[in-house]
Amino acid sequence: MFQRLEQVEGRLAELDQALMDPATMSRPKRLREISQERARIVPIVARFRELRKIERDLAEAQEALADPELRELAKDEIDELESRQAQLTLDLKLSLLPTDPYEGRDIILEIRAGTGGDEAALFAADLLRMYTRYAESQRWKVELLSSSVVTVGGAGGRTAVGYREVICQVGGRDAYAHLHWESGVHRVQRVPLTETQGRIHTSAATVAIMPIADDVEIRVVDSDLRIDVYRSSGPGGQSVNTTDSAVRITHIPTGLVVICQDEKSQHKNKAKALKVLSARLLEQKQAEQHAASAEQRRSQIGSGDRSERIRTYNFPQNRLTDHRIGLTLYQLDRLMEGELEPVVSALTSEFQARQLAGLDERTD
Repeated sequence: MFQRLEQVEGRLAELDQALMDPATMSRPKRLREISQERARIVPIVARFRELRKIERDLAEAQEALADPELRELAKDEIDELESRQAQLTLDLKLSLLPTDPYEGRDIILEIRAGTGGDEAALFAADLLRMYTRYAESQRWKVELLSSSVVTVGGAGGRTAVGYREVICQVGGRDAYAHLHWESGVHRVQRVPLTETQGRIHTSAATVAIMPIADDVEIRVVDSDLRIDVYRSSGPGGQSVNTTDSAVRITHIPTGLVVICQDEKSQHKNKAKALKVLSARLLEQKQAEQHAASAEQRRSQIGSGDRSERIRTYNFPQNRLTDHRIGLTLYQLDRLMEGELEPVVSALTSEFQARQLAGLDERTD
């Protein structure tokens, strides 16, 4: 670990030298890249230097133990220094773990109703509300890209709005880092709105979290696309469903199809559809890479595959269970209001623990 940290310290000196080079100042893109890398490693170097100072202080405190007059004071100092040393060592190990290549990206959030008919569509709407509330608490921006709305009638004349499918873009710092765990099948157990006998039903919705693709990673060639325009269906008004504004894009090589019809403008719907298509193509590329790397697959919390059941929401028991890490929380009401931090923190800690175990094995 110390050897790698010394390399990071050397890299900081290189970056500082580059920032003093007039040639760097004349290249804004290069200047931005250097500044971002420097901002990332400055805290690491600061911790490393503090750790080295603590080790020197510990050596001096150990020598002071031989002096009867200083022994008790030295013991207290050693306890404090060793505690700080352990925390810094852990922080530095975490800082050396490989970062996700998509960290810092905005994401595409897709939620689809699964088994369970109308109840699954209502649960998809509940999940959207949960993620939207969580995004608001993090001060992220949520933009609706596409939706397929269904109105569900229940017992006693009650009605509610659900989604067969809803797609959003979530933008903000750490959006990908916090939410990429959510991909998979989410199962719900509760009494549906349409149930007249009070029986508990089990339904499901699938969630996909996909980083926004850049032009270098995914190049969508016009000749690979078939674009159809048609009149929007569903709730309209203000010419949404009175003009040919809906767009369906088919990616011919893969057969992927994206439909966007929420905007009045055909051009806006096309732009949103292309954004979703690029994200799905990147997800497909990721899946192929993961399948080719058994080690990477083992290091994940679950496979991230949408066919994998990751979580159960049991409303009668007010219970959420994440099956990947054996986490059970009896505060489902609060979690559904967007208070997801306990789940996100637990998943992040478990993933980091597995990465650290792998790092320690390679170091031994």
